[in-house]
Amino acid sequence: MDGTATIATVALTAHVWAAVVWVGGMFFALLALRPATAPLEPGPRLDLWSRVLARFFAWVFAAIVLLLLSGYGLIFGVLGGFAGAGPHVHVMQATGIIMMLVFLHVYFAPWRRFRAAVARRDTPEAARQLNQIRWIVTANLVLGFLTVAVGSSGRYWG
Repeated sequence: MDGTATIATVALTAHVWAAVVWVGGMFFALLALRPATAPLEPGPRLDLWSRVLARFFAWVFAAIVLLLLSGYGLIFGVLGGFAGAGPHVHVMQATGIIMMLVFLHVYFAPWRRFRAAVARRDTPEAARQLNQIRWIVTANLVLGFLTVAVGSSGRYWG
């Protein structure tokens, strides 16, 4: 395997792993964990979400770093820059950056307010912030599915 093929293989594998962690984590949180926590009393439910999201958000930051490094590694190390990238790469980059900005908003706004409300045992405010996080993460999950679809099928576009 030559150098370009090695770069492509390693970067593409890392890129897919990072996307699976992030998009799969959002899917799990919304469609498996959320319904499973619904019967819990508000205090324990909010404490659980606080612990889960703290761990998940750390992984999302790692995924973002890996997505940026691997994605731009592919663009510049394999495709020869943006001129060599197909339209699907540009769409994937745009939706991925939007997802990152949405995540940063969640992390630095409602997530901080949620943690503060949980710490002071303000259950109604914590629940309100968690609901806001849920809606934003739902939108990001839709963007994530779109990004994965574009990234996996784009090279076959007409």
